[in-house]
Amino acid sequence: MVFSHHLSEFAGLPVVRYRSAAAFESASSVPPPELLAALADPGSVAWRLDDVNEQESDSDISPLGYYRRFAEAVDQDRVAAIVLGDVCNAFVSEGNSDLAESLVEVAPRLSGLRSLFYGDVTFDECELSWIQHEDMSFLLSAFPQLTEFAVRGTGVLSLHVPRHDSLRRLTLQGGGLPGELAREVASSGYPELEHLELWLGVPEYGGDTSPGDLAPVLGGEAFPRLRSLGLCNAQDVDGWITVLAEAPLTRRLHTLDLSRGTLTDEGGRALAEASPAFAHLDRLNLRHHFLSEEMGRRIREALPGVEIDLSEPREPRAAPSGDGVRYYTAVSE
Repeated sequence: MVFSHHLSEFAGLPVVRYRSAAAFESASSVPPPELLAALADPGSVAWRLDDVNEQESDSDISPLGYYRRFAEAVDQDRVAAIVLGDVCNAFVSEGNSDLAESLVEVAPRLSGLRSLFYGDVTFDECELSWIQHEDMSFLLSAFPQLTEFAVRGTGVLSLHVPRHDSLRRLTLQGGGLPGELAREVASSGYPELEHLELWLGVPEYGGDTSPGDLAPVLGGEAFPRLRSLGLCNAQDVDGWITVLAEAPLTRRLHTLDLSRGTLTDEGGRALAEASPAFAHLDRLNLRHHFLSEEMGRRIREALPGVEIDLSEPREPRAAPSGDGVRYYTAVSE
């Protein structure tokens, strides 16, 4: 199940959870080997920061106090990647001011930080649609050296960044991508962006992004170095096939990710018929789809030089009303 486990890898590095010496003293235990190895070589892992109160001896420690302990224990100049997981309280996220502002305060010490994942929470910690991040643009401003930024939870997210000269990878995961957020991303200044991954989601959770909202991206003007595009978890992925086939951007992509969506034989037929527009791709990710075996074979035959992922075939389910069937994205809540 999607989001049933925390990240085990991020930015090509294994994720190791930070816990202070005080936490082990209070529990009369010893740090695990992977933590000791990470402390000796801070740049060899992605540091997971979470469960501020649960793992510390003083249960009322603030996020800033926790970050300061991390900064004292770990050589901050050598920290390359951070995964922040503690964004929910009592199963609900109500903004991110304390957590994000605390991270910003220690930003000057994190001179080597290049990759940041904000909001790695599982479904049993907080429903995806309940994560309320608000404006996150100041985080990117605080870390001008970041090359990768990922956020889980897009319902009320705002992320317009006039200029960021280092960012190469941007990922926004959610149950529904608002058109306003898509327009903010498309109008941001990321001259070095190479990979953009947007989880479009479903209308019930704010997913109303249309091709028009991403027109500057699809037209190729917004991000001149973009080579990898993900339009993931999309309920109407069938409708995007013709748009992508005609988009100037597609001609320069090496990777197209349409995974976790509701691709049916209708979309598969459009993909096969427009195969010349996609034949130059190195990789086409269609994982979690509703294609028939015959249509899957037809797509492979139409794109013989492309590495295609057709894993996780799905079957539609009966609609709650009992009238017909429904096609579900991998993540909608």
